[in-house]
Amino acid sequence: MTKLKLSAIPDDRPVKITIELPAALHRDLVAYAEILARTTGETAPPDPGKLVVPMLQRFIATDRAFAKARKQQKVD
Repeated sequence: MTKLKLSAIPDDRPVKITIELPAALHRDLVAYAEILARTTGETAPPDPGKLVVPMLQRFIATDRAFAKARKQQKVD
């Protein structure tokens, strides 16, 4: 078998999910979007749903316990 330098290309197509948020969390997302628009000089706040992905990415990227557990899982 030929040993290629590339391994399998990961499937990075977006996956659509639907979730229900508590009303208080939705209000917080709306408020966050409004504050973000003011601080960045945008004329209109972004759709609160557009904040979810970057927030989750940031959360996961900065969760040290998750990174450690994931690294350990790959070693096992």
